[in-house]
Amino acid sequence: MPSLKDVKTKIKGVKKTSQITKAMNMVASARLRSAQEKMENFRPYTSKFNEAMSNLSGGSNTSSFPLMEVRDIKNIELVVITSDRGLCGSFNSNIIKTALRKIAECDAKGIGVSLVCVGKKGFQLLKKTGKVRKQYTDIMSSFQMFNAREVATDASENFLAGKVDKVEIIYGEFLSVGIQKPAVKPFLPVQPVQGQGESTKKISGEYIYEPSTEEIMDVLQPLYLNVMIYHAMLEVGASEHAARMTAMDNATSACKEIVDHLTIVYNKARQASITAELMDIVGGAEALK
Repeated sequence: MPSLKDVKTKIKGVKKTSQITKAMNMVASARLRSAQEKMENFRPYTSKFNEAMSNLSGGSNTSSFPLMEVRDIKNIELVVITSDRGLCGSFNSNIIKTALRKIAECDAKGIGVSLVCVGKKGFQLLKKTGKVRKQYTDIMSSFQMFNAREVATDASENFLAGKVDKVEIIYGEFLSVGIQKPAVKPFLPVQPVQGQGESTKKISGEYIYEPSTEEIMDVLQPLYLNVMIYHAMLEVGASEHAARMTAMDNATSACKEIVDHLTIVYNKARQASITAELMDIVGGAEALK
């Protein structure tokens, strides 16, 4: 049985750890509110942008736009978006596992794969594959639209140069505070956006655009790519804080359980020590008789 001093030291250490995890939980909760609000405010913009792209691309000739060129897939690029920091449970590892599965599928089909890692955690683990073409680290804690533009421009230039035939985004999608799942979305070539549900039923007739649809699409396509990357980064930002909040809450609960267990061990060790001392006293008294 461990000594009383050892058990008491462990209890103090676990209590200090519990204070740290509780503080991190509160910090993550505060940051989550800000990140979630930012993400939810951007979703209507993304939805309206998709609607505009749907109206424009529906009746246009896609072959006249290089970014919409569909090719035989010989090389594919994956834009993997993770967080820069850890301590958020299995959030980053789930995204990385999804990317590794995608790489394995492409390797099995003989398709070449290159990676663009946005976020330090993804780069640290995926660089071992030897397929990382470019990395963007230390930007996920305070990213802006220009960061998304830089990623989107690099990926589109690589596509236009013919080095890859398809680009996909892998990121953590924010479904709720308790649920964040990896998502794989097509990025390039730009697909004609399909309208959904009631919005398509309400639209009748054709729009007349000034200037021409082709000129508008030339301007909107790069902006659309920027919006897609920025939206994915916002989803990852909110998901990271939600996952960290849950992980730190679980860690705090685990610390409490460990303290309860160690307290029982301490009490048992203390009772055993007292019993041993009493036995020594009784034995000594009997010896004197």
